[in-house]
Amino acid sequence: MTERMISCSAAICEALTEEMARDEAIFIIGEDLVAHGGIFGQFRGLPERFPGRLIDTPISESCIVGAGLGAALTGMRPLVDMHFADFVTCAMDEIVNQTAKIRYMFGGQVKVPLVIWAPDGAGLSAAAHHSQSLESWFVHTPGLKVVVPSEPADVKGLLKAAIRDDDPVIFFQHKKLFAREGPVPEGEHIVPLGKAAVKRPGGSVTILTYGSGFYMSMEAANELAGMGIEAEVIDLRTLKPLDFGTIADSIKKTNRAVVVHEACLSGGFGAEVSARINSELFDYLDAPVLRVAAKDVPIPFSPRLENFVLPKAEDVISAVRQVVYR
Repeated sequence: MTERMISCSAAICEALTEEMARDEAIFIIGEDLVAHGGIFGQFRGLPERFPGRLIDTPISESCIVGAGLGAALTGMRPLVDMHFADFVTCAMDEIVNQTAKIRYMFGGQVKVPLVIWAPDGAGLSAAAHHSQSLESWFVHTPGLKVVVPSEPADVKGLLKAAIRDDDPVIFFQHKKLFAREGPVPEGEHIVPLGKAAVKRPGGSVTILTYGSGFYMSMEAANELAGMGIEAEVIDLRTLKPLDFGTIADSIKKTNRAVVVHEACLSGGFGAEVSARINSELFDYLDAPVLRVAAKDVPIPFSPRLENFVLPKAEDVISAVRQVVYR
């Protein structure tokens, strides 16, 4: 299959173009879709190619998600654009109490093929209201699937899989990664939900990560190799359902683990991963599982303070050295 170097934004647009051409039930609803092609250019060209299937709305996240849920219940396959992930707070009832629970409460008689698209993350000096990583909230909510890709090929493949899924999917895409380029297959390319990927093999330590954490982990792993430490980097890609089998296989080989994410430390997804490793793989561990994450403060507007708060490759290196040389 032919691959090209394209951005995450282009991979999104390509996935949507292919899926909307395949299935007329797919449409997109949200703010600034038609006039601007999405604030990150991820919908550019789609309004012209699929007239009437991108719907601009007023600024009311509760109404946007509610409309998406209603459409999904009637047989459509909507993608709801939250503009920024932070604004899920305005639609928590629709997401957590309705979308996540309705299939269960109707005894499985309905399907909810709804994708909630949520650009998240910091690093753009967008301050505390536009820079959060909130994935752990939704991992904690039964009934939702949670996807957090990093590389463009996974963005395309996971988005296509999410659109075709009959359960609601929260799809987080880090804002700084929209312009990130990588090889992406042309045509049909699907990455199954719930399947992690070993992106860098190694035998010294397992680094478990996702989203923006993947790139700082790869940077750290390359530097660690120069120190004689070969880190195995696993991109989790889907947080729920979690591919714990791939995690277990790696830790049984390396006997050490570090979990890396941009979300703040307390209650972050790394805590769940660490707990499961300790409860299910304790006999294989030669050191405690360490976490690398942002500090427990609102994301500052100041670039210098924001950089201080966010995790970096050197933090990953420090954590790895602690578990290897303890």
